Amino acid sequence: MGKKLYRSDHDKMLAGVLGGGVAELTDLDATILRIIYVILTIFTAGFPPLFVLYIASAIIIPRREAE
Repeated sequence: MGKKLYRSDHDKMLAGVLGGGVAELTDLDATILRIIYVILTIFTAGFPPLFVLYIASAIIIPRREAE
């Protein structure tokens, strides 16, 4: 079965969306994704959809079940 998108409980800064979810799904380093997110936020002057997208992802994406 393929990979699923989950929020991380072990590799998180705020809600675990980038650290565990997106990083594990895309096989990218979580730190790189966080840096990209911050750069995009700064260069778009805090473009509200980026923040709203993160909050929506934190609400919608389920947490990983304890193994």
